[in-house]
Amino acid sequence: MFGSKKKLNDLMEQLRPDLSRESLGVGPSFPGVAPNPLLSSEGRKRNAELRNGTLALGVLVDWREVNSNPRVVLMLDVETADGISFRGIADESLTITALTRLAPGQTLPVRYRPAVMDHYVALATDANLADVQHLSDLIASRKRT
Repeated sequence: MFGSKKKLNDLMEQLRPDLSRESLGVGPSFPGVAPNPLLSSEGRKRNAELRNGTLALGVLVDWREVNSNPRVVLMLDVETADGISFRGIADESLTITALTRLAPGQTLPVRYRPAVMDHYVALATDANLADVQHLSDLIASRKRT
């Protein structure tokens, strides 16, 4: 696509106001939702880094369907093992079955990049159940004290 990233992000916000930074609940530093992240080398690199990222827990706030693949953008309130909380955005392709199981308030394991902290997260579908339970217990114990 021609033009600068700024123009591309403005175009996405005009075409899909439901995917704007404000409606997703992230700040102006969020790079935005790409029309197709697989067409960008930066997007492919980010997705690879996220798949190997640090485990955290995200509480599903809402989601938006981007296309009928179904590609969805999930908005999650993420809490890390270090006690950091932020609004995370996961750009995922889900099965119809997985899409029908989504419910606000649902806790999902996610991966994030601590060195970048750009609001991007990925669902941690490969996460070990014991690791997720340990993280959940750690976060719960921090909230009790």
